[in-house]
Amino acid sequence: MSQADITFINMCKDILENGTSTEGEKVRPHWEDGTPAYTIKKFGVVNRYDLRKEFPIMTLRKTALKSATDEILWIWQQKSNNIHDLHSHIWDEWADENGSIGKAYGYQLGVKHQYKEGLMDQVDRVIYDLKNNPFSRRIMTNIYVHQDLHEMNLYPCAYSMTFNVTQRKGEDKLTLNAVLNQRSQDVLAANNWNVVQYSVLVHMLAQVCDMYVGELVHVIADAHIYDRHVDLIKELISREPLPAPKFWLNPEVKDFYKFTRDDVKVEDYVTGPQILNIPIAI
Repeated sequence: MSQADITFINMCKDILENGTSTEGEKVRPHWEDGTPAYTIKKFGVVNRYDLRKEFPIMTLRKTALKSATDEILWIWQQKSNNIHDLHSHIWDEWADENGSIGKAYGYQLGVKHQYKEGLMDQVDRVIYDLKNNPFSRRIMTNIYVHQDLHEMNLYPCAYSMTFNVTQRKGEDKLTLNAVLNQRSQDVLAANNWNVVQYSVLVHMLAQVCDMYVGELVHVIADAHIYDRHVDLIKELISREPLPAPKFWLNPEVKDFYKFTRDDVKVEDYVTGPQILNIPIAI
């Protein structure tokens, strides 16, 4: 059975059984009808995924791999902050009349910074270091830029990636590991979506840097289940996990900027029924 499902089920049970409620607090999120969107939350959730053993896509319900990949490429490859560059509508709520989400996400990764080696943006710096200084403990990105927060239509949720390379005994190729830091997460709507897209990112970077994939460690400061999601979550985690599918990444692509959403797929991906019309707090 899928280890990603087991991890998700255990996390949700822990939040429901041991989390704290924000009901009655002054909360920013609200539902479309104006009602405050309260949550049951758990602080400091840490989940580990061994990408060499399994691609961590949920089988309890379907996660849209190509759409998740499209969004991560929108941020990391196109370095865009405009929803017109996306093939989905998940960011429409936070876009202005021109389609911009402000100086957020892809915008920050595209800003060039002066390094000893010259001008580079954060993504190019990561790729440069993975190829030239793989054992550095300084290979990381950060898009939570305080001076630009007032010009972001949504503060970054997944805001930092830290990459760490290891050398396994008996192997010539190095192994790429990563830590994803997230300040806040809507568990039902976004947990596996984020896990899948950053797993794809690690696979892509490992391939273009001629490395094996290793672990993705996901750190969530505030992992929460919204009040209107509780029954949906209880039904979801009551389902039987199915075998994990096989992940395929186009082996011909050796340049990160040449990947497209069509270069990924999962084989033998069988899932439980989709949950439709999930209410999203705004």
